[in-house]
Amino acid sequence: MKERFEVELEFVQCLANPWYINIIAQQGYFDKPEFINYLKYLKYWKRPEYARFIVYPHALAFLDLLQSKEFREDMKKIDEATRVHELQYHHWRWPNHEVDGADEAESSDAAKPPSTASTSG
Repeated sequence: MKERFEVELEFVQCLANPWYINIIAQQGYFDKPEFINYLKYLKYWKRPEYARFIVYPHALAFLDLLQSKEFREDMKKIDEATRVHELQYHHWRWPNHEVDGADEAESSDAAKPPSTASTSG
């Protein structure tokens, strides 16, 4: 049972990597009903008693997205995997920056970093 837990945890965490998703998509796993059922089964990792073991929270977000046939099909394309990877990177790099270009941090002075300019004269 411990081995199964570890294997499933490792697999779910691999789903945080869009390139990994692209590879398994290109290998045809998303065309197999058994694999789609396995992805549905793995949703138990979202329950708090299991989610606490997840190091990469994006894995759970991608697990949700993989429930969609459209997302699975899109991830077969290298351009889409690249786009998703870039979105993920920008989310990690600038967590308060919205994808459409609107930056919430700009509207809040509290969220802005302190100025590095010297005010002494």
